[in-house]
Amino acid sequence: MNIQHIAAAFLVLAFTAGCATGSSRSVRSEFEDIPVPRGLAYQPSKSTIIESPTVKAARLVYRGRLEVESLGVAMRTTLEANAWRHVSSTSAGDHGVTQIYEKAGSSLEVRLIDGWWFTFVELTASRAQQQATK
Repeated sequence: MNIQHIAAAFLVLAFTAGCATGSSRSVRSEFEDIPVPRGLAYQPSKSTIIESPTVKAARLVYRGRLEVESLGVAMRTTLEANAWRHVSSTSAGDHGVTQIYEKAGSSLEVRLIDGWWFTFVELTASRAQQQATK
């Protein structure tokens, strides 16, 4: 068996394993007004959620095989449709994009990271919680 056959077998195996894990998890968002595009799998081991009586904050990480540029446009379009105000965007060349949004009592940072095999999406959000009146 030559090196080309070994490389081809490895790529088929890696692609098959990636496809098997890519869509098996449901899309999760801790905030109902932050939509997550289809094709992204929630990464619970890389995510953090903190909730107190006054503030809810989360760093939610997703991965998928989507193009960063089209994903950035989709994120901005859906967030603006959910009343998020786009504050700024920065691009780190071929490595990714960062978008900042705000909404009454909330802030959101969207990082789109172009990895070697996957595209990663980090949603870092914080929101003031409404306290129950006594």
